[in-house]
Amino acid sequence: MKQNNGTEVTEFILLGFAGQHKSWHILFIIFLLIYVVTLVGNIGMILLIKIDSCLHTPMYFSLQHLAFLDLCYTSAITPKMLQNFVGTEKSISFIGCTVQLLVYGVFATNVCYILAAMVVDHYVAICNPLRYPTVMSQRVCIQLLVGSYFMGFLNASVNTGLIFSLNFCKSNKNNHFFCDEPPILALSCSNIYFNVMLLTVFVGFNLTFTVLVVIFSYVYILTAILKMSSAAGRKKAFSTCASHLTAVTIFYGTLSYMYLHHGANESQEEEKVASVFYGIMIPMLNP
Repeated sequence: MKQNNGTEVTEFILLGFAGQHKSWHILFIIFLLIYVVTLVGNIGMILLIKIDSCLHTPMYFSLQHLAFLDLCYTSAITPKMLQNFVGTEKSISFIGCTVQLLVYGVFATNVCYILAAMVVDHYVAICNPLRYPTVMSQRVCIQLLVGSYFMGFLNASVNTGLIFSLNFCKSNKNNHFFCDEPPILALSCSNIYFNVMLLTVFVGFNLTFTVLVVIFSYVYILTAILKMSSAAGRKKAFSTCASHLTAVTIFYGTLSYMYLHHGANESQEEEKVASVFYGIMIPMLNP
């Protein structure tokens, strides 16, 4: 990968947030606390579900793997971001950037499908409770999990491989706090039209498919809840779905803004804020 001065690009400089050098100590403490809470919450949930045999059900199977995915994809970006707050070197190697994007892409895509699988679980439990043990069998849960990993690996490997096969000659200064696809593409001097289209198609398909599953499932769920004669039953059903619906709304909303809105330079700081929500805040809130 060549720069315009003829030297090979061996690293990228992560510029982080605007003005972070003035308040790096505050940002470091805030994001460190968020990361610690994320680790404690998700690891605690995984251990609790493993230890308590009463929680060995399809719903908690999905929750356990959601916690694992949250740990993996936030750990792909947060430690490096924390290091950049306190260190003088803000760089990440070319290989490190590739691995970071690949790992993050695999697990973030998996989260989309796990969230969709969870709403299907809610739909069956509320709308067809008598068939729940048969429909949401262990085999089906494993198939849904394997399918989500397959889609995550396919999406991340194709996009990451094509992005890092481009030529980078404009600059090695990445105006972001981690190696995400849109800011990396902005540094390339190659024709990125195909990459942008492919990214839009992959992200568009993943988001559209999983969001449609969520929407249609919740339409049936809401209809079933409103037909319940018991007020206590309606309250329990609403409480079961409320936290999941909140997480889905924030995650899909910020993810869509980042990847389907290829804005101008003035929107880059807004895109970083969106990245904070889906990359750092959601893994903390999910537990």
